[in-house]
Amino acid sequence: MRFTKLQALGNDFIVVPPGERPAAATAAGLALRVCERRTGAGADGLILLDAPADEPGVWAFRVFNCDGSEAGISGNGLRAAAGCLLHRGLARPGRLVFRTAVGERSCDIKVNGPGSYEVLLFFPEPAFRSDLIPFEDGTPHERVFDHPITVGGRALRITCVSVGNPHCGAFYDEFPPVAELLELGAAVENSRFFPERTNVEFIRVLGRDEIEVVFWERGVGRTMASGTGACAAAVAAMVNGRTAEKVRVRTELGGLTVEWRPGSGIRQLGPVEVVYDGELPA
Repeated sequence: MRFTKLQALGNDFIVVPPGERPAAATAAGLALRVCERRTGAGADGLILLDAPADEPGVWAFRVFNCDGSEAGISGNGLRAAAGCLLHRGLARPGRLVFRTAVGERSCDIKVNGPGSYEVLLFFPEPAFRSDLIPFEDGTPHERVFDHPITVGGRALRITCVSVGNPHCGAFYDEFPPVAELLELGAAVENSRFFPERTNVEFIRVLGRDEIEVVFWERGVGRTMASGTGACAAAVAAMVNGRTAEKVRVRTELGGLTVEWRPGSGIRQLGPVEVVYDGELPA
């Protein structure tokens, strides 16, 4: 099986181009095998691409977490998929469309240099209603903004957003030790409030146009960056009046730019790079 490994600000993916997936392999089993960092290629997730026969120019996109669960959508995963298609000569710079488990998503991609690309992603308008996240505390909510919960004996105020997958954000003036955030991320992901589990963002506002985020991803754990997580964190900061409508999201290895106005979709600009091409026995 031939594949390409790509990374977007340290969030890495194994991308399998059309026609390369072993027929006998289950997607979940394949993800567990290739994403393992000691016995496989190592990645946060696996992406399987195909070209739907019924709609030329649209690419079928499935993304699996390293624990074998299907994610439905991934912002950095879309960025990696687009980079793989250009890298392998299967697409050209410009508009690409992907058919995901949560609907079609489009992006504009341009070449920065050999194996290096910049991708503008287009997301639909975020959802805030509790049943669309989903978030459950016994009462339906039109919005879950600055909402109090207690997880593992710790009181939090959270803002929940769906951008095709569930997200929960919490704000800090100063971050506690990383080990404490990771423990809390795991507890929130698997808490009773989120029947489908959730991604978690710990957010520090640096100014009206910049935030810093530590990411905990559902089915993965800590990641150095997250495309949908950056969108959700930025939107959470905006709806709580903490930032302007365009912000830089600072991650461990760089930044993404997120722009959103109420009543419209989200635009996110960020990089992706090829790490290497590889081949695994079928």
